[in-house]
Amino acid sequence: MTSTEFAHLPHWLRPAGVRGLLLLLAFAGLLLVAGPIESAAAGHAVAGLLVGAAVATAGVVGYRALVGWLERRPVHELALGPAPSGLLRAFGLGLLLFGIVIGLIAMCGGYRIAGWGSLTGTIATFGLMCGVAVTEEILFRGVLFRLIQQWAGTAVALTVSGVLFGALHLLNPGATLWGALAIAVEAGVLLGAAYTASRSLWLPIGLHLGWNFAESGLFGATLSGSAFHGGLVQGVPHGPSLISGGGFGPEASIFAITVGVAASVWLLRSDRSR
Repeated sequence: MTSTEFAHLPHWLRPAGVRGLLLLLAFAGLLLVAGPIESAAAGHAVAGLLVGAAVATAGVVGYRALVGWLERRPVHELALGPAPSGLLRAFGLGLLLFGIVIGLIAMCGGYRIAGWGSLTGTIATFGLMCGVAVTEEILFRGVLFRLIQQWAGTAVALTVSGVLFGALHLLNPGATLWGALAIAVEAGVLLGAAYTASRSLWLPIGLHLGWNFAESGLFGATLSGSAFHGGLVQGVPHGPSLISGGGFGPEASIFAITVGVAASVWLLRSDRSR
């Protein structure tokens, strides 16, 4: 892009690195502000839906406005037209992938249902996971992965964004180093591959939402070492942590890593074939 394309910006904002840093700070700030609000709304159906919708809307509107202004282009990766169908398909894929994971864990005796959960908690979890999926995907795939991919290529972008995404989960109460590494491999790479394959943020957002909602909202498992949000059933881990994921949750299971890596390879191969 030529300098005339950024004539609308102040001089200090015209370097690409400065614009990228501004995007990172803006959406990292949104993630930090939204976290405590989402935690306060956990378990409350109406509050969870309202907070999740507000956070998700703020993320989408903010990204489209800020990227459009800073980069002087249509924000195709978050176009509104394909959103409903793209989100629905990706949400279904996320449910399917985590369903495979928990099924494999259960077959090996690593997951048991201790009782019924709460419909109210399930509804709240869905709302809150909408906000989580949008804010995390905008920051890690829409900003971090996309910019690194432009500057250094897909392999570097997958590695850096995946490691940082895993490191984010070290902040969770029940975090472990193994759990963070597992998240980096199975989710960080998978969601980066989803963006690469689709050139759209709706696929990683929906995939992220479907996976998280299935894990916490349907199967009642611990989500990445975080506090329990509420689900249809109360799930408990059983047996070796390598199988069950232990206190961190199923994402620390070897089965989650296997499924995540297999799905990542499939997405990257489909992108290469196109």
